[in-house]
Amino acid sequence: MSEQSTHGPVLAGVVTALVGFSSSFVVVLAGLTAVGATADQAASGLATLLVTQAVGMLWLSVRHRIPVTLAWSTPGAALLATSAGVTGGWSAAVGAFVAAGVLILLTALVPRVGDLVAAIPVSLARAMLAGVLLPLCLAPVTALVDSPAAVAPLVVTWLVLLRVAPRWAVPGALAVALGTVVATARIDAADLAPHLAWTTPSWSLSALVGIALPLYVVTMASQNVPGVAVMSGFGYRVPWRESLAVTGIGTVAGAPTGGHAINLAAISAALAAGPAAGADPRRRWIAAVSASVAYLVLAIASTALATLVAAAADGVMQAAAGLALLGTLGAALGDALADPAEREPAAATLVVAASGVTVLGIGAAFWALVAGLLLRAFLRAGRRPAVRPAPRTSSTSART
Repeated sequence: MSEQSTHGPVLAGVVTALVGFSSSFVVVLAGLTAVGATADQAASGLATLLVTQAVGMLWLSVRHRIPVTLAWSTPGAALLATSAGVTGGWSAAVGAFVAAGVLILLTALVPRVGDLVAAIPVSLARAMLAGVLLPLCLAPVTALVDSPAAVAPLVVTWLVLLRVAPRWAVPGALAVALGTVVATARIDAADLAPHLAWTTPSWSLSALVGIALPLYVVTMASQNVPGVAVMSGFGYRVPWRESLAVTGIGTVAGAPTGGHAINLAAISAALAAGPAAGADPRRRWIAAVSASVAYLVLAIASTALATLVAAAADGVMQAAAGLALLGTLGAALGDALADPAEREPAAATLVVAASGVTVLGIGAAFWALVAGLLLRAFLRAGRRPAVRPAPRTSSTSART
């Protein structure tokens, strides 16, 4: 084996971890804090997610010799970030994380559970995600108006890198933000040591319906299913049920120390599975291994990074999170509104999710799906399915 053939996948794996981590860790911290976590508990959750996804990646990639990469649920973290608190507090949120993990595990064990998720129209699932993301993506605009001196360098960095090196646009903007904190904030070195904070789960109906169920849906629809598609595009067949079992167990195990959900990676999967990870597809699994090791190293630094985020000026990290999610918002909107026949239900789903309303203690994401499904059923009631013309076999039809 040549030195170059090994170094290519190793470097690609490190890049995968760095990009995956830096692109959304502020979203994770914001989401955990929104559902009641203290700064220590949010830092513990970040470290837990890094460790559980690293262990799961090691198991799957070494066992199957394919570059299976895992990640935390960024859409799930965004969902949490828009939550207006949880009945029962942080322990109930942890209970919801456990329930979401159990649902993922059941999907692996009982295929009919997965069929229920598949029955939700893609347009509505993506519209719910877009509605959840929209308030977060407005943060760079409002923060730039309120604190231009603090936020402008971050936005300018993002714009420049988006033009010349898109992959590094969000990490670069975060580096600028964190650099500003390091230069201006006074931080106790004792707050930088990594640690885990245990929380005994509790359960409430509103947390299970308002957090666990939407968290499961967005994780499956916006992470696991696209993750399989990305890998398939590079010629790899993901061990679907085993991957769900690993991520479900990892989510349940990590919940008491603050991890909300892990899943198959989608966007970052391409970095480890594509040509950047080496010319030989049979050796790209090494990239997943090196990414796992890099995630474990980042877990050691996670508490320090969480401390820096907590010390940032108001609006700075919210703006960074909004910039990180802008691409995801665009993709979700495109998928939600692509089919003209589904636009009204999708639009209704989006606006209800974006409203942030809480009814009966249950958050907007759940009610958004309910509204979209009811409107879709109402509009379709009594309609006859359109009769499609038989395919033409002329030479013109064959060429198109």
